[in-house]
Amino acid sequence: MAEFVIRGGEVVDPSGRRTADVRVRDGFVVEVGDALDGPEVLDATGAIVTPGFVDLHTHLREPGDEDAETIATGSRAAALGGYTAVVAMPNTRPPLDDPTIVRAVLAIGADACCEVISSGCITRGRAGEALAPMGELHALGVRVFTDDGACVMSAGLMRRALEYSLGLPGAVVAQHAEDDTMCAGGSMHEGAVSSRLGIPGRPAEAEAVIVARDLRLAALTGAAIHFLHLSTAAAVDLVRAAKRDGVRVTCEVAPHHFTLTDEACASFDPAFKVHPPLRSASDVAAVRAGLADGTIDAIATDHAPHTPEAKERPFEEAPPGMLGLETAAALAYTELVESGECSLAQVLAALSWNPARIAGVEDRHGVAIAPGAPANLCVFDPSATWTVDPAGLASRARNTPFAGRTLHGRVRHTVLRGERVVVDGEAQR
Repeated sequence: MAEFVIRGGEVVDPSGRRTADVRVRDGFVVEVGDALDGPEVLDATGAIVTPGFVDLHTHLREPGDEDAETIATGSRAAALGGYTAVVAMPNTRPPLDDPTIVRAVLAIGADACCEVISSGCITRGRAGEALAPMGELHALGVRVFTDDGACVMSAGLMRRALEYSLGLPGAVVAQHAEDDTMCAGGSMHEGAVSSRLGIPGRPAEAEAVIVARDLRLAALTGAAIHFLHLSTAAAVDLVRAAKRDGVRVTCEVAPHHFTLTDEACASFDPAFKVHPPLRSASDVAAVRAGLADGTIDAIATDHAPHTPEAKERPFEEAPPGMLGLETAAALAYTELVESGECSLAQVLAALSWNPARIAGVEDRHGVAIAPGAPANLCVFDPSATWTVDPAGLASRARNTPFAGRTLHGRVRHTVLRGERVVVDGEAQR
């Protein structure tokens, strides 16, 4: 494996911030210092050198919906977005509730442009009726268990899942917190905008009641719980209080939930349809405050590709979901760092080492850049300015809500296990 030097950047990692060059050899960082030279150089002048990003929430659509995305195309988009690892969500066809399917995903992912980590279903078929074989899936390396896209509605079954996870080292149960009985038929946030548009809504309380319930279950069992894509002020407040009380809870937020409000749906453009839905301005402010004070642990993309044929249906008929892998870091930098609401280190923690810890891959991702560390790295240029063009994205799909938006900050290089998979913004495979 080639040796090279990342030269001229500012290293920002869990240990702090300093100007340094980084030498990579045989898949590992071997030297961090000043004025390093080598046979090949990656230019990091004016850029940030950081551990690669880790996405806790990626829909790769394979198996079953390869016309929208594949592991190959999704992982390429991830690498271009600075990600060296993604957690593949289980709502594939068939779902990731069986060891055979998990093995197949991991086998395909072995050649991907980032590490593909398989999640596993909480319940068989994501039907919410019986537990999936969590122990068998855990033996294959699964650490995140979720029925994402479907809330586990049974409190008794959720309790059993949490209790069972206690016997699985490193396991975390991750909930899609939307009460189905309150959201049925809803296509956007329930509020003044939905009333004006005549579109059935999904109330903020549908998230809060599940978060409140599952926090009580986590406290009862002592198990770790993670909440996917939180979107409401009430949910953030509940998690904040639970953390103060010592509950083992973590949570994530998607970039669209700290950048867009339900007013975007006034265009009736299905690109803005997502579950949980875009919320009110006060919810967006609360989510941003939760990132700033550390209540929210991670920024996760909820990358959800759909074919144009599916997404271009009328708003209420179109499937929910948005692309996110290539725009997440730039949105976080533009919206949170440039506004002064979060420091650069806070945002990088939420993109890299915090999700790495939650996913149980902190041995190789989100690691401080020092001799002996695995070379899973991202070089991010905060001075780069670019405009989101759906046709220029690596995903097989085009359903981004940020088309035409100018962003600050872009990934220059991505290094996976010492291999340069993105160089000067171009995927190498």
